[in-house]
Amino acid sequence: MLKVTRFAPALGAEIRGIDLSCGLDEAGAAAVRAALLEHGVLFFKEQSEIPPDVQVQIGRRFGTLHMHPAAPQMPGHPEVFVIHAHKDSKVANGEFWHSDVSCDVEPPLGTILQIHVLPEIGGDTMFANMYAAYDALSAPIKKMLTGLTATHESEHIYRGRYSDRGVDDRGRQYPSAVHPVIRTHPETGRPAIYVNRTFTTRINELTESESDAVLTMLFEHCEHVDFQIRFRWQRNDVAFWDNRCVMHRAIWDYWPNERKGRRVTIAGDRPR
Repeated sequence: MLKVTRFAPALGAEIRGIDLSCGLDEAGAAAVRAALLEHGVLFFKEQSEIPPDVQVQIGRRFGTLHMHPAAPQMPGHPEVFVIHAHKDSKVANGEFWHSDVSCDVEPPLGTILQIHVLPEIGGDTMFANMYAAYDALSAPIKKMLTGLTATHESEHIYRGRYSDRGVDDRGRQYPSAVHPVIRTHPETGRPAIYVNRTFTTRINELTESESDAVLTMLFEHCEHVDFQIRFRWQRNDVAFWDNRCVMHRAIWDYWPNERKGRRVTIAGDRPR
C-alpha cells in the first residue's frame, strides 16, 4: 500500500510501500499522479534497480514519452536518458536552476529519475516550488507580469554539450519557444512562475534593459531558500517531479567521483 509522507513544508513527499522495479499498474499510477499534483516532487525510497524497459512502461502510465533534443539515446531504449558524470566529464546535467527542456514548444510534464551510482558524499538535487514563488509576489508585480511572454532558447546550452559522449550535432537545430511568464497548471489550475536561469533569455514585451532587470529579479526570487528543498540520494532512490510547477538543480560537488542514473521524461502540453 502506498504510504505518502511530506518531505518538507516547501514541497515534496517520500513514497514507500511500492516497488517500482515490478512496474506500476493503473491504480498505482492514479495514486502516484494524485500525490505528484499535491506535492510537486515525489521521492520513492527503498527501491531496487528498475530495468530500462520497465522504467519506460512506468513513464507511459503518465503520457507519451518526451524525446530529449540533444542528449544521446540509450541503445535499445531511445526514450531513456542516461545521466552520467565522472572525472572526465566536462559538464554535469542540470547544474543550474531550470525546468526540463522549457525551450520546447510543448515542454515536459514531468521527469522520473533513478540514481544507481552515487559518490560517497555530495550529488544532492535541489527543488523549488514555483506555485509558492508566485504566491509570494506582491499584487503590483503579479499584475505587471500577467500577459507577458518569455523566450526560452537552447542553442547556448546544447550546442556541443554531449560531444564527449559521441554526439555530432553539426547541422542540428535546437528548439526555442515562447511561453507565458506566469503559466496556469493544466491539472490543478494554479498559477506558477515559468521562467528559469538556464533557458529563459528575454521577456518579449519589454525593452532589453527592462527584460534583463525583471528576469534578474524573477530568477533571484524563484531561487530563494524559502521555496527550496534539498534531496540527498540513496542508491536506487527514484525522484518524480512536475516540471510545470517545480524547478530543480543538480549539485556537481563530487568531482572526480561518479554519479549515474537513468531517466524518462513525460511529454506535456503548451503552457498557457
